[in-house]
Amino acid sequence: MLRKSLFLLLVALVTFSCTKEKKEYTFAFYNVENLFDTINDPNTRDDDFTPEGKLQYTSKRYQDKLDKISKVISSIDNGKSPALIGLCEIENQRVLKDLINDKNLISSNFKIVHIESPDKRGIDCALLYNKNDFKILNQEIIGIEFPWEPEYKTRDILHVQGIIGNQDTLHVFINHWPSRRGGQEKSEKNRIFVASQLRASVDKIQNTNAQAKIIIMGDFNDEPNDRAVVESLKADNKINTDNPRALYNLMFNQDAQGEGTYYFRGNWNMLDNLIVSNSLFNNKNGYHTTTTSGHIFSEEWMCYKNKAGVLTPSRTYGGPNYYGGYSDHFPVYFRLTEN
Repeated sequence: MLRKSLFLLLVALVTFSCTKEKKEYTFAFYNVENLFDTINDPNTRDDDFTPEGKLQYTSKRYQDKLDKISKVISSIDNGKSPALIGLCEIENQRVLKDLINDKNLISSNFKIVHIESPDKRGIDCALLYNKNDFKILNQEIIGIEFPWEPEYKTRDILHVQGIIGNQDTLHVFINHWPSRRGGQEKSEKNRIFVASQLRASVDKIQNTNAQAKIIIMGDFNDEPNDRAVVESLKADNKINTDNPRALYNLMFNQDAQGEGTYYFRGNWNMLDNLIVSNSLFNNKNGYHTTTTSGHIFSEEWMCYKNKAGVLTPSRTYGGPNYYGGYSDHFPVYFRLTEN
């Protein structure tokens, strides 16, 4: 009888281990289009985003913006919030606190990583993370100083090191590269320089540990096949699992198919990128992803249908005109799965 009971217990344990659901974590990035508070900061160019400014940015409009952004974030992962989400175009830590305490996110257990950058508009990058899923080990900024234009200040790159699921150490980089103002040809050198600084930081990590798991996300103001991404950052869509140091752009193939996160003058642009080290493809322990895991989140309720019938991001402002939308960008996301 005892032998039979032990046998049945062993069968039950084997069955449980075979059917146990593997854990998944969703990582996302979202350019939230100027998430400012209504308070005038004398040290930044935020005057337009005040009740008296030309955008007439009132407390009501600010709260509506928070509600809309939080609704998007809380919906990305099959109706719930991602484990981590990188953000750009946020003004300060105050707006981040208001965001995670909004009605749509208050139960998401989000914590904040944010360091002020010198951008003269006052916009920064930040990371929200579920404290039950991710443990912070270290955080730092990669400051950007252009040798040919030291007075020009742009957003710092935010680098966060942490542990996901109590087992895998990840390096996460949040980016918002310089804009295309003045044209692609004139402004490209700025993004190439930022990409080279980011690549140097990645190399430093990989020189210590070639198997380091690295995630790079952000609004690059460049597309996956532009020089800054392919040549300077050395991220593409070539699968080379023999080289764990290689970087793979999860949004490259969607861009090639005409998809995008930003709609400009009748064309889709894939400005928001998700890049991972090849060590996340072929590792036998911990968490991994696949080359087809990158996605754009674009539900109809967060879109505007233009005159051509195309569903585009429903933006908050267009110039001085208030439209009351969500953002002029769609968010992007991917998943890590337990082996």
